[in-house]
Amino acid sequence: MTDTVVARRYANAIFAIGSKDGVEARDRYGSALSGLGEMLVASPPLAATLKSPVITAEEKKGVLGKLLDRLKADATVRNFCFLLADKERLGFLGEIAGMYGDLLDEAKGVIRGRLTTAVDLSKEKRAELKAKLEEKAGSVIELTFATDKDILGGMVLKIGDRVLDASLRAQLGILRETFKRGG
Repeated sequence: MTDTVVARRYANAIFAIGSKDGVEARDRYGSALSGLGEMLVASPPLAATLKSPVITAEEKKGVLGKLLDRLKADATVRNFCFLLADKERLGFLGEIAGMYGDLLDEAKGVIRGRLTTAVDLSKEKRAELKAKLEEKAGSVIELTFATDKDILGGMVLKIGDRVLDASLRAQLGILRETFKRGG
């Protein structure tokens, strides 16, 4: 079984439990899993500890228990994480948290994206672009903004696995290829 399939199965399982328990519970589970995922990204030694085959499941549960206490996670999330420890699946915890977040976004109708521009945009311009994109998409968009001077001008919008490259760099590349072909 591939890593993604394993993580997807566990994410779907906890999401199904959350959905059965209600929207509020589903969101709480998402917050706790997201918090755990962030902790793993912020601390590679912690992630390595939870993945280590040398450390026993009981020791991992002890570490997890403290992390979950810090996040004020409820019994369902705690039991889920302990099950992952027992099944030696804690190495998938970060990926499970990410997939759970994707499922949560889908259920709420939220689309996440990243808009990269050559210069930093004002708050007003960001809000204006976000509003226009939400209007076109017909749903709420959670947009992160970045700058990259290498795109020269314009913007690059990435939503999911789709990319709209309206940068000056891309347009110049297209023009260059057209000239090479003699068109």
